[in-house]
Amino acid sequence: MQIQTEEVRIFMNHIAIVTDSTAYIPQDLREQYGITMVPLNVIFGETVFKEEEDLTTETFYQKMRQVEELPTTSQPSIGLFEKTFHHLAKDHDEIIVITLSSGISGTYQTAVAAGNMTDGVTVHVVDSEVSCMVQGSFVLAAAKMARNGIASDTILAQLESMKKKSRAYFMADDLSHLHRGGRLNGAQLVVGSLLQIKPVLHFDNKVIVPYEKVRTAKKALAKIFSLLDEDAKDGTPLDISVIHANRPEKAEEIAAELKAKYPATNVHISYFGPVIGTHLGEGSLGIGWVASITPQ
Repeated sequence: MQIQTEEVRIFMNHIAIVTDSTAYIPQDLREQYGITMVPLNVIFGETVFKEEEDLTTETFYQKMRQVEELPTTSQPSIGLFEKTFHHLAKDHDEIIVITLSSGISGTYQTAVAAGNMTDGVTVHVVDSEVSCMVQGSFVLAAAKMARNGIASDTILAQLESMKKKSRAYFMADDLSHLHRGGRLNGAQLVVGSLLQIKPVLHFDNKVIVPYEKVRTAKKALAKIFSLLDEDAKDGTPLDISVIHANRPEKAEEIAAELKAKYPATNVHISYFGPVIGTHLGEGSLGIGWVASITPQ
């Protein structure tokens, strides 16, 4: 849990911003904007690791190659959320919590329950309906607005507006991870495996589903590029995240191509950390984007 400095508390005014570890916001940015992070867990055998605290992404992928049985994941405990909220209540009147999609994790519901049990502070919980750095973009936008003294109702309304203009598409190198983790049904796995299909996946109604099935990774990436082009061609400023599961060179290549094609956009490289990487598997790639906002 990140402890905010006095300087950050002043900037943050009376609103604290909280997210979970699957937003994958680098620690330096969390510290800069006073963002509190509550970790999810990755379990190898009987050993529990707090994501982004006990287990780095690099170490995670190394361990994944060494084990026969996939790790499992779990949401933060209600007690950890309560402890976090009570700590923040000492210096804040309100807390805005932005979680990964409620369709793939119980983190949102747990945060809501903990907020209802916390006295002395108003807790607003937002379901990002996605994960990874697209979720992180919502968090950073909220933190910037809070630091500028924007009221919570305005921040929450802006987040809902951003959700309508956000997209996240990705392709898993091995569908068995999604199937074994319960994020893809058996029929989709069998069809994809037999035909060597590389489906373009996305979040629909808060859950992960195939958007379109293509035969090769190259064609899948081209499809994601075309979807991005549809949203970028009207000139809307975008924050674009290239997300990878231990494929930094490919992510750099994609990011360079996007920067050249869309010079007016912000292009970032992010990663699938341990929790999301457990379900997607090493080698996965994703591109997500959110309409940029100017802090009010």
